[in-house]
Amino acid sequence: MRGIIGKKIGMTQLFLESGECVPATAILAGPCVVTQVKTQEKDGYEAVQLGFGESKRLTKAEKGHVGDKGSFPKLHEFRAPAGTAEPGDRIDVSILAPGDVLKVTGQSKGRGFAGGVKRYHFRGGPKTHGQSDRHRAPGSVGAGTFPGRVLKGKKMAGHMGAETVTQLSVKVVSIDVEKNLLLVRGAVPGANGGVVFIEKVGE
Repeated sequence: MRGIIGKKIGMTQLFLESGECVPATAILAGPCVVTQVKTQEKDGYEAVQLGFGESKRLTKAEKGHVGDKGSFPKLHEFRAPAGTAEPGDRIDVSILAPGDVLKVTGQSKGRGFAGGVKRYHFRGGPKTHGQSDRHRAPGSVGAGTFPGRVLKGKKMAGHMGAETVTQLSVKVVSIDVEKNLLLVRGAVPGANGGVVFIEKVGE
């Protein structure tokens, strides 16, 4: 197995053997259950689907899919050969080790409707020369007669955050198998309590 689902607990700091103090994120990684194994012959690609968490409210389709393996609010596929994994197998944080390099995917914090200065770091308008209400305005957004419209993708005010973000080159600092606790160096996307998908890279 090269991946696991977890829940972000929060941030702390750790002292390494060298005496260096580094920021770290604590993640409750697993335990997860293998809910489905996909093969090249049957599905056209190889993947392992894991279930994480516990839910009291599942649809009939969801209950039929996971069967008697549990009631999982989160399912996620990791595109990799299954190896010896079988449906019903339990996956915990022991698949990782200190020094492993990961990519961690989560949903960034939602910021609601944000202006150009906050969303795209616009510099704003001049603070003098009669400009009394243009300090955080975006300025011109297009030409006149041609093309006569605002081009798609123009950086403007709008909904910010609540997007899928992947943090690369995240290094494992330590693990605690008994508590299913994973400590990684630096920050990972999302708010405390958010679900994150952890995958080993370089294999």
